[in-house]
Amino acid sequence: MSRYVVVGGFLGAGKTTTLMAISSYLEQKGKKAAMLVNDLGAKNLVDGSFTGTSGFVTEEITGGCICYQTENLVDKLRRFRDVHQADLILSDIPGCGIGGLDHVYHKLSEEYPGEVVLAPFTAVADPERLRVIMPEQADLHLPKEMEYLFDAQLREAEVIVLNKTDLLTGEETGRIMDFLRENYSAAKVFAISAREGTGIPELAEYLMETESRVPVREIGYGGPEFLAAEEKMSWYNRQCYLTSEEEFDGNQFLESFFDAVRGSLTAIGRNVPHLKAMGETAEGDMAKLSLLGVDYPVQFDRRLKDPCLRLRVIVNA
Repeated sequence: MSRYVVVGGFLGAGKTTTLMAISSYLEQKGKKAAMLVNDLGAKNLVDGSFTGTSGFVTEEITGGCICYQTENLVDKLRRFRDVHQADLILSDIPGCGIGGLDHVYHKLSEEYPGEVVLAPFTAVADPERLRVIMPEQADLHLPKEMEYLFDAQLREAEVIVLNKTDLLTGEETGRIMDFLRENYSAAKVFAISAREGTGIPELAEYLMETESRVPVREIGYGGPEFLAAEEKMSWYNRQCYLTSEEEFDGNQFLESFFDAVRGSLTAIGRNVPHLKAMGETAEGDMAKLSLLGVDYPVQFDRRLKDPCLRLRVIVNA
């Protein structure tokens, strides 16, 4: 029987990188992983395009959260189970999303019992975002209403994954882990670096060995705080094509584009929780990069190897 895990977490927490790292580990162990990429946009999605080049079995559910596409979700799960014989199916939910435990796990458990084994509902946490709700109450120049989403995503999780430990000292990691264990004691807590693979074996094995208790968590979904946070969010998905008579550095173009967006937002006192883009050449070479806010550097997950004449660019924010 295939296992299924939903992985939530705020924009830029590293959900896609975590899913790919878990999938890679399982494949190395002779298991088969499949990824279901979910986004609110209907097309032009960076994560779906990027994971599609990974070699793993990948499908998309777009145009809305999987929380409200149960029949579509079940069809995808059956395909992964019956056609691809996946041992573990991993899917994310949009970065502002909460309520997946109720709208996905409880629905599957009650309306589609026995279709898949539910692994513990999981949330990936970014150490920078956590600083907002930790005692230091850091100001990341994001709307105050976002704090509710940060907290709610952790409160509904059965597993909390502190990602990006490669950017932290051992002392910093320990302090954040203590905070998570103390304030979200109902969850099992892991520390990983999805980029480097640290902690992935322990997390992957736990998801393969443990079943969700499908708990009931009261997180205020649909309430005033939820609605106030949702009102602050907007989405942007675009695709464009660049052509040049002379070869150009696609990496430099993408980074300069992000710097220009950062400068424009800073000038009007605004921010973007997560800006991401993918560039692909006619030869199939690919770059992926992201920006977690105007105060942070551009991060490349992959760079183009060579200069190019043509570049397809997908931008999501």
